[in-house]
Amino acid sequence: MTMSFYTTYAMWRDADLVGRMQSVTNSDVRRTLSKRTLTADDFLCLLSPAAEAHLEAMARKAHGLTIAQFGRTMVLYTPLYLSNYCTNGCLYCSFNHKNRIDRRQLSLAEVEDEARAISASGLKHILILTGDAPSIASVDYIADCCQVLDRYFTAIGIEIYALTEDEYKRLIAAGADSLTLYQETYNERLYAELHPKGPKRDYGFRLDAPERACRAAMRAVNVGALLGLDDWHRDAFFTGLHAHYLQDRYPETEISASLPRIRPHVGGFQPGCVVEDRHLVQIMTAMRLFMPRLGIAISTRESAGFRDRLLPLGVTRMSAGSCTAVGGHIDEDNGTGQFEISDERSVPEMVAMLQQAGWQPVYKDWQSLGRLVS
Repeated sequence: MTMSFYTTYAMWRDADLVGRMQSVTNSDVRRTLSKRTLTADDFLCLLSPAAEAHLEAMARKAHGLTIAQFGRTMVLYTPLYLSNYCTNGCLYCSFNHKNRIDRRQLSLAEVEDEARAISASGLKHILILTGDAPSIASVDYIADCCQVLDRYFTAIGIEIYALTEDEYKRLIAAGADSLTLYQETYNERLYAELHPKGPKRDYGFRLDAPERACRAAMRAVNVGALLGLDDWHRDAFFTGLHAHYLQDRYPETEISASLPRIRPHVGGFQPGCVVEDRHLVQIMTAMRLFMPRLGIAISTRESAGFRDRLLPLGVTRMSAGSCTAVGGHIDEDNGTGQFEISDERSVPEMVAMLQQAGWQPVYKDWQSLGRLVS
């Protein structure tokens, strides 16, 4: 395999990361918090059990760095599910090909209906999603959808199956400008157990997909792990390491990370690790201190009250008016969603909350964000 993040990952893969975190002392944490620039070892320190006693100090520093880099702005977006056909057997997902759910894919006319409904809310940033069924939700189909959506939105993100560099270029030409792709877990052995069937089973191909998108000149790339599948310390560390690698190697690309926790879904898979609220706060603030310029997204997987409390701690993107069912923006009873959402607030309700808290909601993604911060 050519030089890629997999090479960096392999250097850390067999290290006793949890053991190293257990050995971190309070003095180590205080010393790390006094630094201006952090290394990967410093990031590991801030994810340690010892760092839990320093969350207030981490939060204060994270807040200051976020305001300095992004101002008091919050980019709003919403997901649009195009298709739930899937050939994978992911144990933790409602779209698992074995689950007996209604399968559906939007026609281009239905995509336009969804676009009209979403754009009426004022949002200009859309994130389109599909299952992993390339023979049905093909790259050509997704490109056609992007061309329809380009008439309504200034930023089109894709959260689909891993592609080749040329396929990413095809979608960029059609109007896509950002990629979200979760590795799900950075534990390669566990990954094989959780993905017993389907093209997603190829760990290395998925791991290097964000870099292929960077090479294809995708404007923004967002990585993450589904927190709860494995020990959260490890997955959070590798998520940060992955984002840091991309940020260093592709400075022209806007790099972000998402921090999704596993939610109830069809199939009833039980998470292997409980990720409590304080753990998510620790992960978020550690990432902000490690990478001051990193975008951080928090979705409607989290409750309204908890998302409100996270505002000052490093978040730069939030979803609003979300639905995880295909065609759900037109028909709320339109089938099974990929997972249950927790924050059901509409776009106007999210805007009101942000403004009351002193934040400026941003509808137009990076173009507006640049003007507001400057």
